[in-house]
Formats: sequence, structure tokens, C-alpha cells
Amino acid sequence: MEQQRHHKTPQQQEEVEDIQHGPIPVDELQKSGIASIDVKKLRDAGICTVESVAYTPRKDLLQIKGISEAKVDKIIEAASKLVPMGFTSASELHAQREAIIQITTGSRELDKILEGGIETGSITELYDQGGGEGKAMYIDAEGTFRPQRLLQIAERFGLNGADVLENVAYARAYNTDHQSRLLLEAASMMVETRFAIMIIDSATALYRTDFSGRGELSARQMHLAKFLRSLQKLADEFGVAVVLTNQVVSQVDGSAVFAGPQIKPIGGNIMAHATTTRLALRKGRGEERICKVISSPCLAEAEARFQICAEGISDVKD
Repeated sequence: MEQQRHHKTPQQQEEVEDIQHGPIPVDELQKSGIASIDVKKLRDAGICTVESVAYTPRKDLLQIKGISEAKVDKIIEAASKLVPMGFTSASELHAQREAIIQITTGSRELDKILEGGIETGSITELYDQGGGEGKAMYIDAEGTFRPQRLLQIAERFGLNGADVLENVAYARAYNTDHQSRLLLEAASMMVETRFAIMIIDSATALYRTDFSGRGELSARQMHLAKFLRSLQKLADEFGVAVVLTNQVVSQVDGSAVFAGPQIKPIGGNIMAHATTTRLALRKGRGEERICKVISSPCLAEAEARFQICAEGISDVKD
């Protein structure tokens, strides 16, 4: 996949090299006096990096069978010495942000409003209103993934189709619990291999079928919140770009009599607060699609025209 980096001065590059490092395998805790059997228990629980240990609440670590409270405290202490989690200067944070990779969408207009493309290390949500170096991971909750589409896109960019297919890890999710368990498997895979992007299509489809009615709304939102938190942890630990699609629902209230039903993405505030960047898609004329930046901590509200063709996403051909 293509990638784009911000230009950096030699001094900034040196600062970035000093403060950046990849995820630390959880096995490194053995060097800090943590027993290998306890490290194995952490891995079995889906905690494959020291960063994951540091980011996991203490109460969740206490739920791991066979690890006592005293051991949990020792593990947390060891992890905190390896993973900096305190205050840092804004200049150091700026240097880290300058080194972030954007993955191109295939459309210059779309990349422009995204200031380079899909940002790694964060969650980007796409919902429809009516290139980093590494492998790709695709979790399919709707059964719509088709490998032949990848072959068409590979041909456009002059890539070997067989190699492209081999570099995409695919899994079908059958229910919300299975969808969450797949993230544990994803973490163990990311420790072994560099993944640039992770796609979940769609993040909310199974929640609409597994939970029904207002009686299960609270349970649904809690489950969804944990799933989204796990996604953010993967983005934080491995620097992977997480892209999730979302479904929409019509909200019919008193104003609908005059303005028609309002379309809103599923997930409510849980989804809105969990995603870094929210993009709304709508159909334009013919094959044209319009993407609008709805919310982002750094992108201005803007729109871009693009089209989806046999070879993937491209600029609109006027």
C-alpha cells in the first residue's frame, strides 16, 4: 500500500528516533522478574505486548485465572517502567505526530481533505447517508468481502495479484462475541507481523441482530464500548490504521413531518466518542460519491468528490 509522510527536518527526525519504538513483546517482562508461566497466562488472555499490560485496567488483569493480586501489582510495576505513560512536552508530541503515516485512499481529492489519507494509530469511521508498508486485516461481519475486488485493484497499481491476496488476513465474524474474540487473535498476529491497516465491515451490523429492543440497549452499548476500546488499544499498541464502516438508521420524530426522517449512524455517543475521525458518505450524480468530514480533532469540515470503480476508489472523471 502507498504511504505518505510529513517532511521533517534532520533535528526532528533525530527526536522522533529517540522517542519512537515499536510494540514491546510481553515476553520482555521476564527480564523484569515476571515468571514465564505468568507471561503465558497474559498471552492466553490476549495480552501480547507490554503496552497492552500498561493500558489494561488493574481490575481486568485480576480477572486472569492463576494470577494473584500480588503478581498483578508486580506485573503492572514492571510494565510501567518499560512504557512511558506520564507527561511529555508538546514539542515531543508534535514530533511524534509529524512522523505519523497516512494511507492513501486512491483519490487525490479525498486524500486532500484528509490531509494525506487515512491516519494510522487512530480509528476512522465511515457511514453512508443514503499507504503504509505492511499487511492488511479484514473482519467481515456482513459476508460481503470478495477477493476478486482486490485483484482488480492490484492490477490498477501494477501489483502481483497473488501477493496482494497473501498479504490480506481475512476473518468472518458470526456474532458480537466472536467479533470481539477476533481482536485477541489479531493482537497475537500483529506481534509477529507488521500490519498497516485493519478494516471492520461493519462494526455495528451484528449488534443490531444480537441485541434487540430497548431492554437490551444498555447491554449492547456496554459491549460495543468494550469492542471499540479494544480497537483503540490495537491502534495505540501497533500503530495500525483502523477503519470501520457503520450502518445508519432513520430517526423519526415530530420534525420528520416537515423535514422527513433524520438519518444518523448507529452506536450513539459511544461510537461518536470512540472514533477519531468520522466521515459521512452520500451518493452524488451517476457513479459519484461525496465524502464529508463530520468530526475530527485536526481536520477542517470539508467535502470531496470521488467515485468507486472496478479498480477501487479514484477521482471523479468529469
